[in-house]
Amino acid sequence: MQTDLQVELKQTKPFRTPLEEAFVSVQRTAALLEHALESELKASGITSTQYNVLRILRGAGEDGLCRSEVGERMVRRVPDVTRLLDRLEDTGYIARARGGDDRRYVTTRITAKGLEVLAALDDVTARFLAQHVGLLDADQVQTLITLLAALRRGIAT
Repeated sequence: MQTDLQVELKQTKPFRTPLEEAFVSVQRTAALLEHALESELKASGITSTQYNVLRILRGAGEDGLCRSEVGERMVRRVPDVTRLLDRLEDTGYIARARGGDDRRYVTTRITAKGLEVLAALDDVTARFLAQHVGLLDADQVQTLITLLAALRRGIAT
């Protein structure tokens, strides 16, 4: 009997192992969620990666962060954080300033315009989460969080 994932992927052969199916299932789910989020964010003119950076900088507050700190905190790592920040600066969503003693250190902060965009997107993402992740009950959400954290810990070691 085919699993839900096999049917969804139109896969006629069974997965070699349950581990393989679990891995493909995580990948497929992440891809579907990311595509759906990109569709929701499209009207605002920003990508999910840009949204991630703006959320990081909002969380950093007035102190801001340097480029490498932003890159380390991103959900999905990107090869060129500098260009990503350049685009956000061009839109006026972030501002960068050189440090005092070390002129090589550039601090990135979210601007009032960036905060406005995020405030508008807070409702969009709340609806998105309710629609997509809200399909699970509270216990299932907590179990999912725990299981995914265990996987990430295993990868990080």
